[in-house]
Amino acid sequence: MVTNSAGYLDLYGYRKRVNALYRDRDQALKRGESAESVLERFRRTKDQLFRSHSQSPIPEQERRSFAGLDYYPYNPAACVPAAVDTAVEQHDLLIATSGEGELPMSRVATLHFAIEGHQAELSLYWIDVYGGGLFLCFRDASAPAETYGGGRYLMDTVKGADALWLPERGGVRQVMLDFNYAYNPSCAYDYRWACPLAPPENRLPFPLRAGEKKPATE
Repeated sequence: MVTNSAGYLDLYGYRKRVNALYRDRDQALKRGESAESVLERFRRTKDQLFRSHSQSPIPEQERRSFAGLDYYPYNPAACVPAAVDTAVEQHDLLIATSGEGELPMSRVATLHFAIEGHQAELSLYWIDVYGGGLFLCFRDASAPAETYGGGRYLMDTVKGADALWLPERGGVRQVMLDFNYAYNPSCAYDYRWACPLAPPENRLPFPLRAGEKKPATE
């Protein structure tokens, strides 16, 4: 969280570190490294970033004792390709945040996929603020007992978090949705952060036990 002028440069550095996390993940997967080992390295690096960086969402007084995030075990069935359907009606909305405000977004696509015996779809958004960025949030039936009640994220390209985009198939764009990388918004760790919450259209009626669990303090 930015508290002074120098903090903006720290935040810039933090976002570059996050971007590097996803870039290194994608490169390792393309080299043929096992998905499980890539995930384990990603999690270790992220835990270290949360423990040590001034812009970590973990409150400063808790960082020294921070032992790492709470994760589900690697779940290979939670990584699936999704068809990106851009033939959707333009849909602008204000998504509620954990604070008092709202964030303007536009639905730019619907992602269609099958996972663990379920047919599902999620809306992919564009954040309608300066610079913009793709944003994918969701809430599933594991919330709020096991995962954060406000939902989790898979993409927030403004902050460097991205998905692995796949080659087109039959003229249809595809993206890999790996829910092992589902992560909590910053507001799950500290109420001072204001984060977009999963809207009703992105709530899945079944549990997805992969990725980050809710913080112990929630």
